[in-house]
Amino acid sequence: MEALAPLISASMNAGTPLMLAALGLLINEKSGVINLGSEGMMLVAAAIGFAVAVNSGSVGLGFVLGAVAGALLAGVFAWLTVWLGANQVACGLALSLFGVGASAYIGMPYVGATIKVSSYGIPWLEQIPFLGTALFQHHPMVYVALGLCVALSYFLYRTRAGLVLRAVGESPESAHALGYKVRRIRLAALLFGGACCGLAGAFMSLVYTPMWVEGMVAGRGWIALALTPFATWRPMRVLVGAYLFGGITILTFHMQALGVPIASQLLSMLPYLATILVLVLISRNINWIRINMPASLGKTFNPNA
Repeated sequence: MEALAPLISASMNAGTPLMLAALGLLINEKSGVINLGSEGMMLVAAAIGFAVAVNSGSVGLGFVLGAVAGALLAGVFAWLTVWLGANQVACGLALSLFGVGASAYIGMPYVGATIKVSSYGIPWLEQIPFLGTALFQHHPMVYVALGLCVALSYFLYRTRAGLVLRAVGESPESAHALGYKVRRIRLAALLFGGACCGLAGAFMSLVYTPMWVEGMVAGRGWIALALTPFATWRPMRVLVGAYLFGGITILTFHMQALGVPIASQLLSMLPYLATILVLVLISRNINWIRINMPASLGKTFNPNA
């Protein structure tokens, strides 16, 4: 039990950036837009967030500007796809590639730099045996991600604004005929998704591994993309999927530490193999995907057509 609590804690930390990014992408896709640029947005936000924290001494400011960086990149994506009608898949891939190069350039002066990592915990609760170590000694952003799951679930299925967002994702033509500004709604959804990816990237460089290393997101943006169909576009299921993939990531490190006679390269592949396996299993049930997936996902909309 003493060994299990740190594993649970590490899994929650590893799952938090996946959860933040996946929740943002879920809102994007609920509006009918698929953004494949999450990897690039996370990388740029990680570099900018770390640079800001090093120069200002404020981790909080690093999170804020990381979120702003992600939202700005998402705004460029929105201009290209929502207003100019460019292909969403091509623009998303371009954004991801841009982020890889831009983050390497921005982070170049900060390779080897460090920031002070503070210890966190919820008073009194962190003293509870086992549960305190496992659940109540995390950075506040871990709890923000959990709260965001609950808030988005309520927003999507209990509010009029959430109903409008889902309507835009299902049939933008019908929403437009009812007088809703489809482009503005999609822009708002994309900016929110970019900010969430920015927070996820900043979490990587400021909390999870408090340093800057080129390419440190290491495919987590793509895993976050896979989490949305895995969760059938429902926020609370994103929570389960994020912690599942986070646990698999931590398990690979733990197995290496225990000296399991498996090549480290093969163990490092496990989270990505799990992602592929999940997508294969989900794609076998076409009706399940069709029922849950927003009907206009990936389709451009021109209100003047």
